[in-house]
Amino acid sequence: MDFMTDNGDYNERGRRRKDAVQPTNLDEAFDDFGVPDSTGETEKTQTFQPPQATATTPFTWQSAPQSAPRYAPRSGKEAGAQGGFTSQGGSTQPNINGDALNASYGRHTSRKAGGNASGYGANGSTPRSKSKRWWTVLGIFAEVLFTIAAICALYIIWQMWWTGVQSEHTQYNQRQSVSWSDPSKAAGSANGVNVAKAQDGTPPVQHESANAGDIVAQIYIPRFGDQWQRNIVEGTDMTALNEHGMGHYKDSQMPGQIGNFAAAGHRNGYGQPLGDVDKLKVGDPIVLRTKDYWYVYTYTSDKIVTPDHVEVIAPNPENPTAPATERMITLTTCEPKYSTPTHRWISYGKFKYWAKVSDGVPAELTHTGQNGKVQFINNQKESVFAKLPSLIPLIIALLVIYLVLFIAAALAWRWPLRRAIKAGNVKKQDPSIYGGLTRLQPGIKGIRILLVVLLLLAAALAIMQWACPWAATNIPILHQMSNYVAVTS
Repeated sequence: MDFMTDNGDYNERGRRRKDAVQPTNLDEAFDDFGVPDSTGETEKTQTFQPPQATATTPFTWQSAPQSAPRYAPRSGKEAGAQGGFTSQGGSTQPNINGDALNASYGRHTSRKAGGNASGYGANGSTPRSKSKRWWTVLGIFAEVLFTIAAICALYIIWQMWWTGVQSEHTQYNQRQSVSWSDPSKAAGSANGVNVAKAQDGTPPVQHESANAGDIVAQIYIPRFGDQWQRNIVEGTDMTALNEHGMGHYKDSQMPGQIGNFAAAGHRNGYGQPLGDVDKLKVGDPIVLRTKDYWYVYTYTSDKIVTPDHVEVIAPNPENPTAPATERMITLTTCEPKYSTPTHRWISYGKFKYWAKVSDGVPAELTHTGQNGKVQFINNQKESVFAKLPSLIPLIIALLVIYLVLFIAAALAWRWPLRRAIKAGNVKKQDPSIYGGLTRLQPGIKGIRILLVVLLLLAAALAIMQWACPWAATNIPILHQMSNYVAVTS
C-alpha cells in the first residue's frame, strides 16, 4: 500500500489537497500524548524522503525546518501510534506499525523513563535533602521555644491575675461569714443612701484585739477605683497577705486608737492591693470600716526605706522613742513593683473623723448618680471569675466539650486528612508538634482546629492551677520575685 496515496489529504502526485485540513499553530503546540519540552529549543525536523522517483513514484519530498513541538511522545510506541517517524539507515521513514523509536524527539522523553539523571528517583520523587531535614529540626525547636514562652506567659498571668481572683473569692466569703451589713442598703432613703454624719470627740475602738486571720477592718481608697476594697486581717504572714487581702501588724494600734494603725499589702500579684500606691495624692481619703463604725483618714506623705527600718510602724513613726499623740494610719508595700523587692514604700495618713455605719456612708465614698440619687461608690458584688473556687470546673468543662465534639466529628467525618495523605492525594506534612496534634483530630479542618484549641486551653488552665503554684513555692528565683512581705517587725 502506498503511504501517501492512502492519505486523504494528498493527491496522486503527493501534493496536499486544497480542501485538506491545514496544520495550525495549536496543532504544533500541543500533543495529547506528550510531555512538556523542558529545553524550549527549536529543532529542524526531517520530513519523509522516499527513494528517487520512478515510474510508480514520480514525486519527491523536500526537507523543511519546523519548530519542535512543545510536547513529545512519551515513548517510541506512543510515537508510532500517532503516525511518527523512525530513523533507519540515516533516513527518516514513516512508522506505520507503531513500534519504531522516536529519533527526532528522543531527548524529550519523560523523566520517569530517564532514570535519575536529572535528580529524580525511580519512583519520580526526590530524596529528602539534608538542608530540609535541618529546617524540620529547626521548626520543631521553634515550637518548643514557643511552648516555653507560652508557659512563662501563663505564669505571669497566674501571678498578676488569677492569684488576685482567688484572693477576692476568699475575701468575699469572709465578709459574708461575719455578717456585716451592706452600706448601700443599710441606710437607704428616697434620695438614695444617707451620707453619714461626721462625729466629733474620741472615736470608739472596735476590735481592741483579734486572733490571727480574723477580719479587723475593711479598707476603701477611692483613688484606686470605685470598686476597690480589701479586707484587713490580723497578721502579716504569707497566708494573710496572699489570700485575705491585707494584713494588720499585730503590735500596731487598732482603728480609732491613738497611735499608728499599720497594715501591709502586696504591690504585685494576689490582687496587688497597694499596686497603685504611688498614685496617691495629699488629701486623698483612706477609709476604714469595722462592723459598726467608719474611720476616715487623709493621705499626707510617703517615703521609701530599706526593710530594716521597722520604726515606720511604731506608734510614733517620726519619733519612735516618744509616746504617740495622734491617730494615724501607715500602709507598707514592696519597692520596686515588678522585681525582687529591695525596699519598702511607706504611705502615711492622719485621722480626720469617725461615723456610724447605721447613719449611712461617709461622703468620701458617695457620688450622685444620673437619677440624682446619692449612691455608694462600691457595689459590694463579687466579680464573675471570683465566684470560682478554682480553675478545676473550667478544666473539666473544656474536656467534656472536647470529648463530645471529638466523638461527633469521628462519627460524622472520621479522619479525612489522614485518608487523603494515605491515598497520596495530599502531600505528607513535615514532622511538627502542633501540626501532628492537629492531624490526630477527626473531622474537617475547622473542627480539627477547634478541638486543638480546646485541648490547649484545658492544658493552659491546668498549668495555672497546679504547675504555677508549685513553681512559685519551689523555684528560688520565682519565690523571690513574688513580693510576699512588706516591712518585717
